[in-house]
Amino acid sequence: MASSSSQKTKVICIANQKGGVGKTTTAVNLAAGLSLLKKSILLVDCDAQGNATSGLGFDHHELKKHLYHAIVGLADPVDVIRPTPMTNLFIIPSNTDLVGIEVDLARRKGRENVLRDLLASLRPFDYILLDCPPSLGLMTINALTASDSVIIPMQCEYYALEGLSQLVKTIRLVKHNFNPKLHIEGLLLTMYDYRIRLAYQVAREVRTHFRDLVYRTTIPRNIKLSESPSHGKPIFIYEPRSRGAESYLALATEFLRRRGVTVHISNGR
Repeated sequence: MASSSSQKTKVICIANQKGGVGKTTTAVNLAAGLSLLKKSILLVDCDAQGNATSGLGFDHHELKKHLYHAIVGLADPVDVIRPTPMTNLFIIPSNTDLVGIEVDLARRKGRENVLRDLLASLRPFDYILLDCPPSLGLMTINALTASDSVIIPMQCEYYALEGLSQLVKTIRLVKHNFNPKLHIEGLLLTMYDYRIRLAYQVAREVRTHFRDLVYRTTIPRNIKLSESPSHGKPIFIYEPRSRGAESYLALATEFLRRRGVTVHISNGR
């Protein structure tokens, strides 16, 4: 289905401090789409709400080892990686224990580099995707410091650009202070409703401002996408023939092709 030359692991965080923009939906289903395209993927749930974790079928209340334990040194990072129902897709899960991470790391020297050091100790994957919390706190700073690039999901609504300037400012600060290679991978328009003129106007405005940074693929409003997390399944398992599945496979394909990776998609995937 996909082929390319070998490459070093690339780390990409999915970030937007504005909630409800499809961030976790994108993290889970982009990761799943890339795994369908024969890429080895590690998804790291950096959000204490654990939505990426439950979205892949794990009960975060029953987890004995997860991201928090790896960060504070109570578990080897390798031991918190879990396989998922998708071949080639693995996850480091999370739960509400992560709420206290800022207190735990407050006095640690180099606390912005903890996640980067943790990921560096793992075996190579093609891509590591980091699902960030809807805030610009220490976990998001850690994710940005650990990443090569950032994907920013944006809902197609009136306040789409609200808060984006603050996120871009934070990215620049992290780039200047901690991570010189950091850049914006792309902006993704989510929850697009073709029937609403406002959605078209917002999309046009975003594309005018950010041009080639905006993915050509847009993610539509889709009931199957909304339902799949409650079933603990990525869209490709829950409803593989839905518009949501088609859109996230298109995004995964565009993501790879932007990076110069040859992608071949068979009819049977």
